[in-house]
Amino acid sequence: MSVSLQKGQRISLEKPGGQGGLSLVRMGLGWDAVKKRGWFGSREREIDLDASCLLFADGRLADVVYFGKLTSDDGSVRHTGDNLTGVGDGDDESVIVDLTRLPVHVTSLVFTVSSFNGQTFNEVENAFCRLVDETTGAELARYTLSGGGAHTAMVMAKLYRHNGGWKMNAIGEPAQGRTFQDMLPVIAAHA
Repeated sequence: MSVSLQKGQRISLEKPGGQGGLSLVRMGLGWDAVKKRGWFGSREREIDLDASCLLFADGRLADVVYFGKLTSDDGSVRHTGDNLTGVGDGDDESVIVDLTRLPVHVTSLVFTVSSFNGQTFNEVENAFCRLVDETTGAELARYTLSGGGAHTAMVMAKLYRHNGGWKMNAIGEPAQGRTFQDMLPVIAAHA
């Protein structure tokens, strides 16, 4: 059963009934462009949002996965590819994480989204991130990135180690930037 998260909410990623933790998860990002009405009906614009995953070790950046580097150095985190338009239903971009292969020094993963062409979230609708158990296909949590705004990026969510397991925190902090590099000061505050 999926949990609809609110900004700042945290959930445990332990399987119900004490069956242990998850091993393989996918953070999916989906969005649509706001349809513009014109003389000849409405038309959909293309919006290039980019999902990134930053791996932190005790607050220090250890690695990053994004459209320009699709796999982490150790192979435990993999980006499935860059969607330049947002066209289509479901996850437009995904980052798959093998929690069992993450190095022990990695204490958190911060997921971000940024508008490569500088379009603001006022031009985006139906945006969400969701965490899926890749072994079963079950959606575990969904966070709606709603409200629009003049920002071009957002720190979406964080997975972090807690007492031998993993938890998820829905962050939803607006930021400015075309890439994760532009957002590093904001991201680091959530590491």
